[in-house]
Amino acid sequence: MKTNIEQVSQNTRLQEGIQVIEQLLLECYLNPGISTKELARKTLLPTPVAAAIKRELIKVGALVQDRGVRCTADGLAWIEREWGYGGLNHSLYYDLLDETKWIENLKDILAILEELLALRPSVDVQIDQSKCTPETSLRRAILCLKQHALIGKKILCVGDDDLVSVSIGLLLQRLFPDGGHTVTHVDVLDIDERFLRYIETIAKERGLPIGCHRLDLRESLPENLHEQFDCFFTDPPYTLQGMGLFVSRGIQALKKEKGLPIFLSFAHKSPAFMLAMQREFVRMGLTVSANFPQFNAYEGAEMIANRSQMFILRTTHQTKPEYSEKFTDALYTGEVKQTLRTYRCKQCSREVYVGIHGEFATIEQLKNDGCTGCGHDTFDIVAKVQVISRKER
Repeated sequence: MKTNIEQVSQNTRLQEGIQVIEQLLLECYLNPGISTKELARKTLLPTPVAAAIKRELIKVGALVQDRGVRCTADGLAWIEREWGYGGLNHSLYYDLLDETKWIENLKDILAILEELLALRPSVDVQIDQSKCTPETSLRRAILCLKQHALIGKKILCVGDDDLVSVSIGLLLQRLFPDGGHTVTHVDVLDIDERFLRYIETIAKERGLPIGCHRLDLRESLPENLHEQFDCFFTDPPYTLQGMGLFVSRGIQALKKEKGLPIFLSFAHKSPAFMLAMQREFVRMGLTVSANFPQFNAYEGAEMIANRSQMFILRTTHQTKPEYSEKFTDALYTGEVKQTLRTYRCKQCSREVYVGIHGEFATIEQLKNDGCTGCGHDTFDIVAKVQVISRKER
């Protein structure tokens, strides 16, 4: 069936990528008898394009036109076996898609998460850690479900002091009450061994499909993690460099496919910062599929008013990481504020000082304004100096 889906993609010459074909097939599985017009609405495709995909899936034996569109017996069996939908609690699944119903349906999981998150290791502010609320952690898992990026997928958490991996594991157990679902797997990358040990302990005790890897993201991503995952979550340091690095490492880990989702949590920032941030998205070949202001709530994070936004980014055929080798720039908020960095323009090699006592206060300001010599907006870091204030002397 996978080969057939790839053949359908080739026959329709679909610019959206194979992901939308899989979503259309899944909609027919979840909503047997669905109309072509409704398929178009759910997949955000023009009706003629949805109809063309439907016809191709009928040709390969995955769908049938019968009082609407529905899966054939072969299509049903393949989805339940290969994507792991066999044993799904369909009633709960539909309820979770309704924003007003999910808390009521998952009170038991929320109670478990409140206990587990209360016992998390203390945050390390030097590496910009903060604690999201149990409800936020679970909302992220449900968002993943709504984006068809959870069941049957390989999911990566680039940093996980918010225990999103645990929320995903617990949600899967509720969705598949009879057990036996083994297709979905979550991997966690983090520098903090305390959180990794805690997540590993929970996973072992509760039988959750989670694997942990200690990694300083300043170092290159190990080859065995390249091009393995269907989506990733990250809540990086709230600096432009932090966002770029964490998203870059996640991109390296994603499969080379168009339309894969990236769940990026980030502080609400000034228009100038957001402009520079969206320049980085474009440079990495990513599109903004959705943005949810104040999606994330945190405990005691007064600097960001206890809230941050959630971006859903999507990969394209031009997606590539901004950083692929070892990272040497300032990364965390405290580090960025206390350094004077020298950047070299990639176009004309002019050097510019950024940071405390620099020509530009921030890298986002430099990138928005462009090189003072040629106007180009990409730079290499060539030097970094820690500046000690008078109070510290």
